[in-house]
Order: sequence, then structure tokens, then C-alpha cells
Amino acid sequence: MVTLGHFLLLAGILLAIGLYGVLTRRNLIAVLMSVEILLNAAALAFVSVAAYRDPHLFAGQIFALFIIVVAAAELSIGFAILLNVYRTHGVVDSDAISEMRG
Repeated sequence: MVTLGHFLLLAGILLAIGLYGVLTRRNLIAVLMSVEILLNAAALAFVSVAAYRDPHLFAGQIFALFIIVVAAAELSIGFAILLNVYRTHGVVDSDAISEMRG
């Protein structure tokens, strides 16, 4: 039987993977994918806790829907910034962003 603990454990594992990717990667595409994993972990936690507390209320699903909308907006803005960095520097590296200040 799958319990709330299993879902929260999976959300925690996704959170750890996303944090590791954000903190260690230099490639901006990998960083954006890691942020998406972080947001998916939060959505999974919201949905699983809401389903555990009261299966008839859809509060967790509504929060997850908002997280998905924010993730889509973050991804589109992130790719626009990434495209600008690639056009100006020719590389997709996080060190290139620090060179854009001048």
C-alpha cells in the first residue's frame, strides 16, 4: 500500500536532485531543468498532502496548477535570457552571465 510517506519521500528525492543540479551545474539549460524538477517536487508534495487530508477538496491540485503555470512562465523567460546569452557570447555557460555586466 502506498502511503503519504512514500509520496513525500519521492518529493524529497526530487528536491535533492533539483538542488544538486542547481548548485553544481554550469550549463544554463541543466540549471533550468533542475529548477523544473524543484517545482515538480513542490507540486507533488502539495497534491499528496491535500489528497491525504481530504480527498474531496482540490486545494492541492489548485496549488499544483499554479505551480505549473509559474513553471511555464519561468521556463519561457529563462529560455529568452539563455538565447540572449548565446547570441552575445556563443556559449551557454553561467560564467558568461557575469561577463554581461559591462
